[in-house]
Amino acid sequence: MSAAGGRRSVEEQLARVLDAVRPLPAETRAIRDAAQRTLAAAASAAHDIPLFDNSAMDGFAVRAADVAAASEENPVTLRVVADLPAGVSDDPPLEAGEAARIMTGSPAPSAADAIVPFEDTAGGLADSLGEVRVLRAPAAPGAFVRRRGADLRAGDAVVLAGERLGAFQLSAAVAAGVESVSVTRAPRVAVVSTGSELLAPGEPATRGRIPDSNGPLLELLIADADAEVVLVARVADDAEAVRTVTATAVERGADVIVFTGGVSAGAYEPVRGAFDGRGQVEFASVAMQPGKPQAFGVLDSGTLVFGLPGNPVSVAVSFEVFVRPALLALQGRTEIHRPRASFTAEAAWTPPAGRRQYLPAVVDLANRTVRPATAGGSGSHLAGGLARAHAFAIVAAEVEAVAVGDAIDVMLVE
Repeated sequence: MSAAGGRRSVEEQLARVLDAVRPLPAETRAIRDAAQRTLAAAASAAHDIPLFDNSAMDGFAVRAADVAAASEENPVTLRVVADLPAGVSDDPPLEAGEAARIMTGSPAPSAADAIVPFEDTAGGLADSLGEVRVLRAPAAPGAFVRRRGADLRAGDAVVLAGERLGAFQLSAAVAAGVESVSVTRAPRVAVVSTGSELLAPGEPATRGRIPDSNGPLLELLIADADAEVVLVARVADDAEAVRTVTATAVERGADVIVFTGGVSAGAYEPVRGAFDGRGQVEFASVAMQPGKPQAFGVLDSGTLVFGLPGNPVSVAVSFEVFVRPALLALQGRTEIHRPRASFTAEAAWTPPAGRRQYLPAVVDLANRTVRPATAGGSGSHLAGGLARAHAFAIVAAEVEAVAVGDAIDVMLVE
């Protein structure tokens, strides 16, 4: 649905972006070289997990029937016939009245059907290679035995297509014997800040000149989205400079170019000057605050072009709402949106009329409350508030005022 006042809704703009996205090609990588990539095909277990029946405790492998009547008053004495530290492959036979000393993770003897922890024996592990006295019977056959394949069977999917190979997923794949995986390559992104007023990070600011904080902001946000930055540039308010840096980005193989600044309707708007009227990049007014002016299009090379407003909060919001979902969709990610949840407002504020607000916010996870990250209001130039924000409070366009106690939709970004 289109928003009021001729502005495009956030959903319409995002749909236009995602309609233009085509997943990037897949490549095969060794499992250790595929961290943080998105699987193009499911990774299947090469073997069972656990790989063999093994002990969950340090103790003694026994035949449960031999010690079913064991108690502190009537201990059962077993003859210890084997010692099984971790890493051995022995499978000793156990006759009636026999046990094997065993360490956690060691293969359980085929003849045993329970493990007695050393805490349930007299004397513990130190002096137990001849015999052991069992003081407590196992709860049931199978006690403290980790059965082969109880977690995964060979051929089961360990990590699904469309999932990110994070630390947990990579560990599971390695445990299942996966040697290589098919993953999409990382999107290549060019970051271009526009504005004759911009200084390189670290240069002294002077009247009329300000540091380019958008470039470093986008570099980190892009890396967090598992994409690769191939170009970082700053250009003056000059349309020809925008065309030149665009050509450079395409030459470097950029799948995406993200411009900041130069997309409004002012007198010096270099991104609009470079692309407007050429049919590749569309300039739109979106019913959101911050981030109303947006540009998006696809070059003949297939490169996606985003034009974001120049104020830092606008850049952060626009990236989260439009660019990040596109970068994840390029990777074939199943989930492309940040997690959202309902929190209770612990402060009152007034959102803009007729536009959906994305307000940098601080959340208290324990109390499920949210408040603005800055006391200075919701201006898109208030970059200092970003340092304290780890979420965006999302307020619908029709809400005229937020009161303490109101339920607020929150996008979590940390």
